[in-house]
Amino acid sequence: MRGINTTVRKIRRAVFTEAAKLGFKADAETLLDDMEAIPYQLVTEDGETYRESVYRSRAILRERLRLAMGLSLRPEDKPVHLTAGVEASNISEKYYEPPLMQVIPSACDACEEKGYEVSNMCRGCLAHPCMEVCPKGAISMVKGKSYIDQSKCIKCGKCKSVCPYDAIAKKERPCKRACGVGAIISDKMGRAYIDNAKCVSCGMCMVSCPFGAISDKSQVFQLARALSEGTEIVAEIAPAFVGQFGDNITPRNIKAALQELGFSEVYEVALGADIGAIAEAHHYVEKVVSGELPFLLTSCCPSWAMLAKIYFPEMIDEISQELTPMVATARTIKKEHPNAKVVFIGPCAAKKLEASRRTVRSDVDFVVTYEELQAMFDAREIDLTKYAAESSFHDATGAGRGYACAGGVAEAIEKCINEYYPDVEVNIEHAEGLAECRKVLALAKAGKMNGCLIEGMGCPGGCIAGAGTNIPVEKAKKALAAHVKNSSRAIPPKELEEIELK
Repeated sequence: MRGINTTVRKIRRAVFTEAAKLGFKADAETLLDDMEAIPYQLVTEDGETYRESVYRSRAILRERLRLAMGLSLRPEDKPVHLTAGVEASNISEKYYEPPLMQVIPSACDACEEKGYEVSNMCRGCLAHPCMEVCPKGAISMVKGKSYIDQSKCIKCGKCKSVCPYDAIAKKERPCKRACGVGAIISDKMGRAYIDNAKCVSCGMCMVSCPFGAISDKSQVFQLARALSEGTEIVAEIAPAFVGQFGDNITPRNIKAALQELGFSEVYEVALGADIGAIAEAHHYVEKVVSGELPFLLTSCCPSWAMLAKIYFPEMIDEISQELTPMVATARTIKKEHPNAKVVFIGPCAAKKLEASRRTVRSDVDFVVTYEELQAMFDAREIDLTKYAAESSFHDATGAGRGYACAGGVAEAIEKCINEYYPDVEVNIEHAEGLAECRKVLALAKAGKMNGCLIEGMGCPGGCIAGAGTNIPVEKAKKALAAHVKNSSRAIPPKELEEIELK
């Protein structure tokens, strides 16, 4: 459902917009009352209720609002006021506190985890191959149609695979299907629940739930508050931004709109990607080609890196120690603007937790997604077509901008190796989607990826398919390809490595 303007997406954007308005208003005296009023503003008695009643809709909106303001969900077994704990969030600097991804219990429809059911497409055919292949005899003919006895069914799917009319439906919880690490389980009431020991915060469950029952925490309130206070704040925007804010919106439009929002300067994260491509090119040659390491895992995707650390801890030395583009760019900004706050704007939910690490906190102060930034523009009624800066972002290379698409990281590093070490042969492997990433890591563990530079992307399609994007993946891929092609340089100059970032 990524990129489709569904009702769920509209509700999320409306809540983010209202949270941002509260931040820009920065009125502590009316904050609690203003929060209380939002569910009634968004769900009215004579408007669209979204659920079976306005009461349930408002109850869910209250939980969404808490997450949008950086608060946790309220417990179901004790009375906790909507505004409880808001004093701790009514500040201009608040780091994300795990868990990032949370299931709103009252919004979950308790979908079946997995099952098969005969639909009305069944024609009761004479061959009834579904009966013949069932290993447990769970299928019989009832009133001329196939019937599955759920007490006998082992959910193997053989019946579905042989039905000539595709009359057998596979029922599967969408959030669980989207989770590549098996972190979605069920609570005692059959509702989805996230096992935080397994979750790597990619957000694919969130964008796959058709009921909008899964949401992440946000910093839009705190960022809006900081902007309203006139704090020096610099934005760093990830290269997947192209096309995310409208078909004809240029980097100059975005830069001007960000400055209108209150940002003092805007940098392109492709700068950090360029620096990272050079560093990892050297790392591959010095460590893998030399035989010191069997292979090298890229590190720019936090979900991929977290997956490797949680499920394959023995590979910790093979994960590149180079700075991610977000951190490399932020450190460059801090050198030039030592007193400024830095905001990473990108497509990724997992970057929120990366920025909360103690080793990164001094570099990146806020993380918001493209979805959240659009809500902030809405809160200030900023029409991007009405603004255009005198200049664009810095002149990044096509290699750095290409990081945003699956395969782009490895391709950028490979191009740098070919340029700097023309006699070195590069072996590339890349995986996208956490399920595929786990398979590749298992192969690497088994010694079948030796000598390889391995790129992993938690989101199928790469950053352009992140949980915080606004447009369909294919549209984003096409826009990014044009952006890469229009870059004045293909790869970063080798002298860029001389920039001291550590």
